[in-house]
Amino acid sequence: MSPAFGAMEVEHYSKGVLLEPFVHQVGGHSCVLRFNDKTICKPLIQREHQFYETLPTEMRKFTPQYEGVVSVSFEEDEDGNLCLIAYPLNGDHDNLENLDNSDCEPKSKLLRWTNKKTMLLENEKISKEWVRQHRKEEKMKSHKLEEEFEWLKKSEVLYYSVEKKGNVSSQFKHHNPWSMKCHQQQLQRMKENAKHRNQYKFILLENLTSRYEVPCVLDLKMGTRQHGDDASEEKKANQIRKCQQSTSAVIGVRVCGMQVYQAGTGQLMFMNKYHGRKLSVQGFKEALYQFFHNGKYLRRELFEPVIKKLTELKSVLEKQESYRFYSSSLLIIYDGKERQEVAVDSDPEDLEDLSEESSDESAGAYAYKPTASTVDVRMIDFAHTTCKYYGEDSVVHEGQDTGYVFGLQNLIDIIKEIRDESGE
Repeated sequence: MSPAFGAMEVEHYSKGVLLEPFVHQVGGHSCVLRFNDKTICKPLIQREHQFYETLPTEMRKFTPQYEGVVSVSFEEDEDGNLCLIAYPLNGDHDNLENLDNSDCEPKSKLLRWTNKKTMLLENEKISKEWVRQHRKEEKMKSHKLEEEFEWLKKSEVLYYSVEKKGNVSSQFKHHNPWSMKCHQQQLQRMKENAKHRNQYKFILLENLTSRYEVPCVLDLKMGTRQHGDDASEEKKANQIRKCQQSTSAVIGVRVCGMQVYQAGTGQLMFMNKYHGRKLSVQGFKEALYQFFHNGKYLRRELFEPVIKKLTELKSVLEKQESYRFYSSSLLIIYDGKERQEVAVDSDPEDLEDLSEESSDESAGAYAYKPTASTVDVRMIDFAHTTCKYYGEDSVVHEGQDTGYVFGLQNLIDIIKEIRDESGE
């Protein structure tokens, strides 16, 4: 059994996987759910599914790994709690799904099911207690949900305190208001359609935040145009207006969401898409500065790895003939919990208890040395992507996606400006 599956996922619904809100979703309107520690899922949109199935090899390092498809049902438990449960597509509900991650080729990825009876017995007591506590928490949250959504609409930049004791990453579960908003809306949509339809296909994708203890996430809407070729006139006009009234039209990129850990106060700062749309070019630059600032100092060591990945992505996209990534987003992710790397010649006795100061700018021999793996840059959301290989598309574009490449170049230039202006 994969270690990613715990009692929480197995016991509550022995015939399927209980899906939870993905707490690191900071933008978008489609509901993203947690399948397990390393995998998320979202409603299957045929065009996006086709993109992952036909993805050019050179682009795979800049997109989440595609893991397959599951069937998702809207269900209520005996206490009336609304839940989303994932099942295998073949309808075999007797066993629980286990992902085989050994093969990374999208088209040959298979979903395998194994018997979890032993696991169920071993975790019975643990799981029942977790379920009771989980249901209690869910009921408490549901009573405050409407108030929080109203508050969310008025408060576009929010701060949430994070407990410092224990594992930091485990302390801010359910604190992200945007992910809860999207999750509740998805439940409501499925509830309204329950009489007519209760089987939905969801695609499984790599959880890009899984390797970070405290993920700091920036969601950027890329390109000078957001509407797809198949958009209605009303949708087209609405998307054009949003671009013209934001930085999208000027520099080809705007902030769609942000989550940053503030080490000085132990808080998480959230910025939503409504605030991002209002930013001027200077405001966009200040938001980027804020993303790389942990409340105590600027994380300058992240600039070069980010610039390197963005430059490489730009080079890859310049070679993609006829692709248009309308309404696609770009994620930049790094760990708010800094790792410490010590000098080789350090005295072992001096390393027994590294203080908090060792991660400060004056850390000296204990300074953290960044690598290319320190940060991640990935493209997401391909519901409106098109290219000449999609035979059914009435519009076929030629050459590179100039609007997206334009946004990438401006993003690189602005990060370089921040780097140079903040240099010692």
